[in-house]
Amino acid sequence: MQLDLNLLTALDALLEEGSVAGAAARLHVTAPAMSRSLGRIRKATGDQILVRTGRTMVPTTRALAMRAQVHTLVEQAHQLLAAQQELDLAGLKRVFTVRWHDALNAACGTALISAVRGEAPGVQLRMSAEPGTDTPELRRGEVDLESSAGIPSLPDVRHRLVGRDRLVVVVRPGHPLTEGALTPERYAAAEHLTVCRRGNLHDPLDDALAATGGLERHVVASGPTSAFAMQLVLATDLVVTMPDAVTRTAREQLGLVALPLPAPLRMPDVPLYLLWHQRYDDDRAHAWLRELAVRTIRPLFAPQ
Repeated sequence: MQLDLNLLTALDALLEEGSVAGAAARLHVTAPAMSRSLGRIRKATGDQILVRTGRTMVPTTRALAMRAQVHTLVEQAHQLLAAQQELDLAGLKRVFTVRWHDALNAACGTALISAVRGEAPGVQLRMSAEPGTDTPELRRGEVDLESSAGIPSLPDVRHRLVGRDRLVVVVRPGHPLTEGALTPERYAAAEHLTVCRRGNLHDPLDDALAATGGLERHVVASGPTSAFAMQLVLATDLVVTMPDAVTRTAREQLGLVALPLPAPLRMPDVPLYLLWHQRYDDDRAHAWLRELAVRTIRPLFAPQ
């Protein structure tokens, strides 16, 4: 079997995605180009690799047998080539997809883009919003660097702790909660807004309140992003509880007030991790981006 690295990469994508269109999107090529690659793979292997069943395509028995080995070969080839290359930032031409929480994008996105442009002007960044669920885009190579508040569940996804944040209560100037002591009872009785892309009206704060004298928070709405939540809080008497460091700049620009959680109510710090796939462990350009991202984010957690 004679396959060049491009065909191995295409075969790996086809077996992972199970479709020509999915593999084409993953490798950023056209569907006709991927279809031609599949034809070459079929000719070289003497096997159909993917066969149509109704509206979907399924791998052949031989394709299933070779899938793990093909994936390993592609990973090893990428690591070998990356290890042999000297990093020339001035001449580096590459597109990185960085998927961060919207608050982190607002706090550090501009600084990261400026730093990349200053060191590697040929590098392009795709800054996208973080999804609300654990997704496999890192494994598929669709995302290069991601932010998360939790350790990844996938064993081949690396993580690095960048900082730990604390939750604060955010209200508009002159809000009734800014006057007098903020007790758990006053906090629970206020009208609250949660921040969740999936629209959840319940989060761990409600469990903590229930454990503090059986209190129940009055949640009236859920917003999809921190930016939306802060705009709504500015215009209403709603209260939102969110991480302090990553929202500080946006809060100050809007003139919002941050209050500490009521003393008896204890919540653990919110960790901030950067995630990437293990295929990039020895990729010098990716390592440079990771370090630049860490240097960009870390000042958020400096003592105020």
